[in-house]
Amino acid sequence: MAVFSLADFDGHEKVVFGNDLESGLKSIIAVHNTNLGPALGGCRMYPYFSEEDAVKDVLRLSRGMTYKSALAGLPMGGGKSVIIGNPATGKSEALFRAMGRFVNSLSGQYVMAQDSGTSVADLQAAAKETSYVAGVEETVDDQGNIRDGNPSPATAFGVFVSIQAAVRHQLGRASMRGLKVAIQGVGKVGFALAQHLHGAGAHLLVSDVNEKNLIQARDRLQATVVDNDTICKVEADVFAPCAMGGAINDISINQLRTSIVAGAANNQLATPQMADALRERGILYAPDYVINAGGIIHIHYMRNQLGWEASTQHVRRIGDTLQEIFARADAENSTTAAVADLMAEERFMPNGVFLASDETIGVGVGAPQLMSNGR
Repeated sequence: MAVFSLADFDGHEKVVFGNDLESGLKSIIAVHNTNLGPALGGCRMYPYFSEEDAVKDVLRLSRGMTYKSALAGLPMGGGKSVIIGNPATGKSEALFRAMGRFVNSLSGQYVMAQDSGTSVADLQAAAKETSYVAGVEETVDDQGNIRDGNPSPATAFGVFVSIQAAVRHQLGRASMRGLKVAIQGVGKVGFALAQHLHGAGAHLLVSDVNEKNLIQARDRLQATVVDNDTICKVEADVFAPCAMGGAINDISINQLRTSIVAGAANNQLATPQMADALRERGILYAPDYVINAGGIIHIHYMRNQLGWEASTQHVRRIGDTLQEIFARADAENSTTAAVADLMAEERFMPNGVFLASDETIGVGVGAPQLMSNGR
């Protein structure tokens, strides 16, 4: 398999393959860009159909982390790791300790966090072999509640704030009450998002491949259950993809009956051309890596002991960034995806200027040391 010639390679700094016979670990770490700091990104465990699928996924995800951190105003780069395996049956402490050694071999160029298929407990096992793991510490929020490194609640809150911003821009409404939101995937992030939306008065239509998730959403949030193959066809004000990537593709683009696409999933557009297709149909797209940045913001604040309330306020500002993207896209007659990419590149490109907010630590390439130190 030729990695350099893959369309998703996109100038990655490093792609490393890890194989540990004793534990069965087969893993890939991709470091996309470290101009703003060491690459921080989740470790995903998934039973990929092929090694090529795993490579493509980790490349797309790591690139997205570069753009995500840049637009979130964080002093870090973008990276990601994947473990090829079934998270339901293939986990062991030996596996994640081997993963920790693999991460440690990069000497801090990549810092691992939680992602789909992995847990805080998995990261704690990896942390026995490396200090380059984020989100394993418990912290106490401003109300005295103990919080762990699970990024899902913060991710969901950021997406909720973003949906509110998109509704204001596209529908001219300040309230979610009575609006229909179709959520594809009500796992950890999707269900937490559904809770926020339900609390705000929205009516939920949900789908998932896991029956337990659907029962929970139906019984606790009065959600209407929809078949997973038809969720993109239902009439709704907002379609929120919160499962795997590629939800907006050549087939679904013509089936959508919504005004807004805004969800937590990574890489929602199967191809870049989908952004143009959405715009042509008058559907407002909230770029995924912009609105699902709450989790990485939370991890950054935890790792640097910057406080729960400060982290929450930073996540709230995702809505402000999104409004800027919407306004700029309108003014430039461009897609929101293109504008978001340009704004991110203005921050992390070598000849660009990184304008960190007052709440971030460091500016530009002067900030990496905070993320590369041990716990």
